[in-house]
This record gives sequence, structure tokens and C-alpha cells, in this order.
Amino acid sequence: MAPLSGRIALVTGGSRGIGREIARALAEAGADVAVNYRRQAAEAASVAEEIRRSGRRCVVIQADVSRADEAARLVKTAGEELGAVDILVNNAGVSRPQPIEEIREPDWDEVLAVNLKSCFLLTQAVLPGMRQRRWGRIVNLSSVAAQTGGVVGPHYAASKAGIIGLTHFYASRLAREGITVNAVAPALIETAMVRMNPNARPDLIPAGRFGAVSEVAAVAVMLASNGYITGQTINVNGGWYMS
Repeated sequence: MAPLSGRIALVTGGSRGIGREIARALAEAGADVAVNYRRQAAEAASVAEEIRRSGRRCVVIQADVSRADEAARLVKTAGEELGAVDILVNNAGVSRPQPIEEIREPDWDEVLAVNLKSCFLLTQAVLPGMRQRRWGRIVNLSSVAAQTGGVVGPHYAASKAGIIGLTHFYASRLAREGITVNAVAPALIETAMVRMNPNARPDLIPAGRFGAVSEVAAVAVMLASNGYITGQTINVNGGWYMS
């Protein structure tokens, strides 16, 4: 039997890049998947069709996860369409490479809201059901930027560092209720977001290359399948940061 058979997963920012690959990998592991997107409707429909062809159920739900009402609607709709969410992957994020002197308050607020506040909003929305069933897996996408500062900007680094703190808090409070909470901290992964960043270069990585989305997705599936790993940050970074 597939390790996640019968489980319902919700992946935010699941239309492309790392989120898309995680959604596909969770389906391959047996989960039915709700794919959230904000703007890329065609891409989200494409990954949903892929998942359905593999024999799993999939729904596509548009929502701006930085807003409390939209986050709540997303979780409610996923529950109505597929069933209560067992696995939450907080992947939605924005990267805004900017020189320090050009960063303004709206830039800061947007990056913190999309990258960090959304993790809080979605976690709060799924927790009542997980606590009632005494089973849940929450996987938060952080970044090597949380550990090194990275190559995007202070707003991005701060948002990703906040995710690690958020992960620690929830993990410590929920471990006895059958709910694990972990973070994955990738470095430069071969995605459109990285390709558009002029500061991202493979020679920054000891491994000498960008990572593959499949290498991140494999870790997310492992964390969703394991009930004894919690409160951890798993580094998928080619050796850039060694903990």
C-alpha cells in the first residue's frame, strides 16, 4: 500500500516549481491533493490533470493565502471537495531580489505576508481538524536564506527565518497530539524564481549546481510519511549551509 493512501494533502503555491513537484510526489505516494494557486490557473490545471491521470483525486483552488478569509476558504473548500486536510504543505512564496536601498515598506509587507503570515493562517485553519483526529503533518518551506542571509534580500531572509521559529513553536506544542511540524530549507533550486534572480549562481553551492525540484519533493514526502520527526529543519542545499 502507498504510504499516504487515504490521506488528503493541501499544497499552497502548487501550480509550479517546488510546489508543483511536491503535489505530484504526494499523489504518487497515495494522497489525494488540493492544489492552491494565486494567478497561474493554467499551470494549476495542468498539474491537476497529471495527478488525476495517476489515479488520485485532485482539486484546484484559487486563493490569496496571505489573507485570513482566503486561507479559511481554501481549507474549507478542500475539505468539501476531498475531505479534511491531513497534510499541509506551506509552500506559497514570493522572491523579490532588490538592492538594500530600494526596499520599501510595501515590499517588506508583501514578502512577509505571503511567505510567513500565510503559514500561520493556513496552520491555524487546519489545526482544529487535525487535533480532533489526532493526526497531521505540516511541512513548511523555508530557505537557506534563513541560515545564511541568502541572495534575495533582508525581507526574504527574515520571512524564511520566521518560518523556522513558527515550526519550532507548533512542533513543541503538538507532538503529543499526533501532529508533526517540520521545515525544509532548500538552497538554489532550478525554478523560474531562481532563474530570474541575477544573484543566483551555481558556483555559490559546494555541490556546484542548482538543486532539482524532485530532490526537495522527496524530503516533503518523507516528512509527510514519518510520525517521529518533528521540529526539524531539513536542509536541501548542496552543502551551502552545514548544520
